[in-house]
Amino acid sequence: MTTHTTSHTTGTTTTATPQRRIGSGFGSRSTAREVLRGVDLTGKLALVTGGYSGLGLEATRALAAAGARVVVPARRRAAAEEALADLTGSGGVEVDTLDLSDLDSVRAFADRFLASGRGIDIMMDNAGVMACPETRVGPGWEAQFATNHLGHFALVNRLWPALVAGGARVVAVSSRGHQLSGIRWDDVHFARGYDKWLAYGQAKTANVLFAVHLDALGRDAGVRAFALHPGEILTPLTRHVSRGEMLDAGWVDEEGNVSGSFKTPEQGAATQVWAATSPRLTGLGGVYCEDCDIAEPADADGDELADGTVARDELTPGVGAHATDPEQAARLWRLSAELTGVDAFAESA
Repeated sequence: MTTHTTSHTTGTTTTATPQRRIGSGFGSRSTAREVLRGVDLTGKLALVTGGYSGLGLEATRALAAAGARVVVPARRRAAAEEALADLTGSGGVEVDTLDLSDLDSVRAFADRFLASGRGIDIMMDNAGVMACPETRVGPGWEAQFATNHLGHFALVNRLWPALVAGGARVVAVSSRGHQLSGIRWDDVHFARGYDKWLAYGQAKTANVLFAVHLDALGRDAGVRAFALHPGEILTPLTRHVSRGEMLDAGWVDEEGNVSGSFKTPEQGAATQVWAATSPRLTGLGGVYCEDCDIAEPADADGDELADGTVARDELTPGVGAHATDPEQAARLWRLSAELTGVDAFAESA
């Protein structure tokens, strides 16, 4: 197994956060509330995209219980208000409108938030889609890449003044599925044949690369970034996966019983909450986490494909080298800025 580090260079200084476990004291069965035990978030503001369903809902509840004010921008605002009614009524959570696949909606939400004059302490890029049928958004972009990556890229860049004001941690929810595909530089939008799982893998690789380069750019301003695999959990994210696919993958058995390797939603939300709040990560960044710790590099001794990725039945713990390569991360940042027309670092670059 090769040891990886994520290196960041700014001016004449270079730092590296090793891509290896730090012994957090938590594990795969820890819950979001457990990792927050003893952490006081009073006076902190967290923004959780998609924070009204699945893992996002559990993260929102845990952060609010620890004292944070949580802003939940939602594509389905009415559904979000219903899911969070007990929290919005107490004033700990507020809901706004945001469709990550629509850059006009991203801009409008960011403008509203910036007008409030508040800083952001935690930004959790949690919303996303998985393995959906071929869908085109905006100027013909593939929906998984556009929603999971480009929408969050534009949102973070537009909210940059608030992130600096809060000295934020930005947490990108990726997946072990990143091992399925690197960035398809010659066809990122699958114009030449769509595969829903490769599209998902590319989008999840983009989430990791985004965190790598955002951390490199934002470190000196006090903004750090992390990506993570939450684990295997059955949530509404699996809405596009058929029962037959779940059976073939071993997610459920014929009676519908969920695999014992799967986490509960409360456990699944733990790693993103840990990455967003753990004092153990102070001064670190640009790394990929899983099971409430920094992950090790993925074992490269398996049956790799020509581009270093693997087939669906070969996914392993850890992070693929293609997802933490700083040159690939910088290249993706340039492409994303070109596609969205947004780059908070354009002048400094």
